[in-house]
Amino acid sequence: QVQLVESGGGLVQAGDSLRLSCAASGRTFGNYAMGWFRQAPGKEREFVAGIGWNGYVTYYADSVKGRFSTSRDDAKNTVILQMNSLKAEDTAVYYCAKHRTRFPGTQVGAYDTWGQGTQVTVSS
Repeated sequence: QVQLVESGGGLVQAGDSLRLSCAASGRTFGNYAMGWFRQAPGKEREFVAGIGWNGYVTYYADSVKGRFSTSRDDAKNTVILQMNSLKAEDTAVYYCAKHRTRFPGTQVGAYDTWGQGTQVTVSS
């Protein structure tokens, strides 16, 4: 069974960058797509980015397209979310999650394993 632990969150100013990491345990990590979600206070959890099982397919929410990028290193069982040109509206708890299949999707229910989340706060 895969377990996920996020790290790299923090407090930054608008325009800065942050790099989130998601460390996965479990031998089957490389067989599944991975996703990043975020949840701001009082709001529903929303899709941010997804990456397919082999890293060739990536998908982004319109709100982060061109600013965020995701990648994976299966040899290190790690997924990365690089966030550039951060805005105040990017403030949220960020979660990584394992998809049920090899291909990323945007629906929360399609992911069956979640990390504990890491806080990202962007001051304007």
